[in-house]
Amino acid sequence: MFNKILIANRGEIACRVIKTARALGIATVAVHSDADADARFVKLADEAYRLGPAPAADSYLRGDLILDIARRSGAQAIHPGYGFLSENEDFAAACEASGIAFIGPPASAIAAMGSKSAAKALMERAQVPLVPGYHGERQEPDFLRGQADAIGYPVLIKASAGGGGKGMRIVEASADFEAALASCRREARASFGDDKVLVEKYLPRSRHVEIQVFADRQGQCVYLFERDCSVQRRHQKVLEEAPAPDLPPATREAMGAAACAAARAVGYVGAGTVEFIMEVLADGSPGRFFFMEMNTRLQVEHPVTEMITGQDLVAWQLAVASGLPLPLSQEQLRINGHAIEARIYAEDPDKGFLPATGTLYHLRAPAESDVVRIDTGVVAGDSISPFYDPMIAKLIVWGEDRRQALQRLDAALADYQVAGVTTNIPFLRRIVQHASFASGQVDTGLIARHHDALLPPPAAPDAEQLALLALAEALVAPGAYPASAGWRLNGALSRSLVFHIAGENYPVTLRHQGDGFEITAAGRQFSAAGRLDGGTLRARLDDKQLEAVVARSGQQRVLFAAGQRLEAQWLDPLAVAAEEVHGETHLKAPMPGRIVALLAATGTKLNKGDPLLILEAMKMEHTIPAPADGVVKAFYFGTGEQVNDGDELVDFEAE
Repeated sequence: MFNKILIANRGEIACRVIKTARALGIATVAVHSDADADARFVKLADEAYRLGPAPAADSYLRGDLILDIARRSGAQAIHPGYGFLSENEDFAAACEASGIAFIGPPASAIAAMGSKSAAKALMERAQVPLVPGYHGERQEPDFLRGQADAIGYPVLIKASAGGGGKGMRIVEASADFEAALASCRREARASFGDDKVLVEKYLPRSRHVEIQVFADRQGQCVYLFERDCSVQRRHQKVLEEAPAPDLPPATREAMGAAACAAARAVGYVGAGTVEFIMEVLADGSPGRFFFMEMNTRLQVEHPVTEMITGQDLVAWQLAVASGLPLPLSQEQLRINGHAIEARIYAEDPDKGFLPATGTLYHLRAPAESDVVRIDTGVVAGDSISPFYDPMIAKLIVWGEDRRQALQRLDAALADYQVAGVTTNIPFLRRIVQHASFASGQVDTGLIARHHDALLPPPAAPDAEQLALLALAEALVAPGAYPASAGWRLNGALSRSLVFHIAGENYPVTLRHQGDGFEITAAGRQFSAAGRLDGGTLRARLDDKQLEAVVARSGQQRVLFAAGQRLEAQWLDPLAVAAEEVHGETHLKAPMPGRIVALLAATGTKLNKGDPLLILEAMKMEHTIPAPADGVVKAFYFGTGEQVNDGDELVDFEAE
């Protein structure tokens, strides 16, 4: 076994690898960009070295610098995590040539599976079932469109070197193919440096089921069962669970055998995931399965496999990479219970899951236990930057069965408090509580099919929430509401507070009443009292006892109460005048990025929702739509130009 390893990654996966290495007595070396100099993983590692500036191309993708640091630090092996260089065959080969173990498969296996087109050709020869499609070398747009026409719509265009949902487009009709192909290629070049694509039949009702495989240098290969990753948005996974709901044992065995055959076909060593797409029949039951791709690394969702098998997959990786055989045989592996993982992201589901940036000025996670696990790379005070994936944490729960796991997941999500960025936590809770998901009726179209229920318009705050916000305001700044000043000759001191929530102003009145307050909000009146205890508000509204947290930053307030999150702006009544804010006719950049394309000409009349421009941020393309019916007056940036968060992009005159 190794004595020291270098982790060529960042964030939660770097923290995850450090945890196992420390348990095994293995020293760890971290590498970091300037943006991550004070990150949690840097502080957890035994040693840390600077790589370079924040952009990944200047830091985490610099294999030459990473290898140099490995040699200087005396690291015997490099764990690549996932993303960045984890599936880079040249980096794996460079490690081997340097005499440093690569904790992953041989470069030849990465090369074989690195191209989706080549991998599908290899699987076809190995008689692994494939989705109908074109996986060849020809890339002329007219030729690819002809292949799509022959396959029949809808089709899926996929970046051959892709992953993580990047460089993928569903095309519903031939007329839409050219634009979708161009967009797919731009995103693929930005993410992978390779714009080659494949085209295959899109199955509108399907499930995404993947098999965790492991192989050693002694020729053994096992599968650690399956994970269902069907709940996705923009082809990116949202929830993952193991085992897959209602999967017949015979299908599980057939998929496991096919996955091991795929691994053996490329001489695989280490941890890998073979991904399949599975038909969903008219009655909702699983049908045929088809090979999609093989990820030659550890997956983001590996914790659910660990939870149901009781195995540490990183420990398995370290053992296999050091030349040891697999710890268990296929016959020794068992499924115990059910596990579900929720990916908590800094993103706004109400704005097309647009990534969010900002400082986590309040972060309180649920308590960890044998049945609740949190993998994260951030702590309170850290920032979510535009340079990397906006994941905050992975929340993983275990239950004796799926029902219990779902119940625990919902409770843990309700306890997860994040302020400083918009998150997908409320959206995750709506999925978990939805009848279709709760009953196991999962497929890749679940979110789109139940869009209105999962992404409802923002609800108005209720009277209790407003009262709690006002009570916290009074208690946190007692000088502004002095009890000694509460008495007046002709009546008690009364103050009015205004909170701006989801575009509306909500007034609340506080009137001193003995040792507490009389609060009027949203047409209701409460007799209220409370105290702040270590950041927690312990309140009484009439005869009801409540506990809440109100996080504060500047004029922003975020209320966490009864499992709900409410974001508000306190409007300072002492502010003499506020700078006039542009209306919706001046569209601003929602985050830093680069203008990829302008989709309308100046003077063009558009309908609400028509595309105005494409902004590339975090290596994903985001289309900015017209906010109303109206006319484009001017664009403030041109194609290829960089923009900052809040920069005005378009002057749009609404009708």
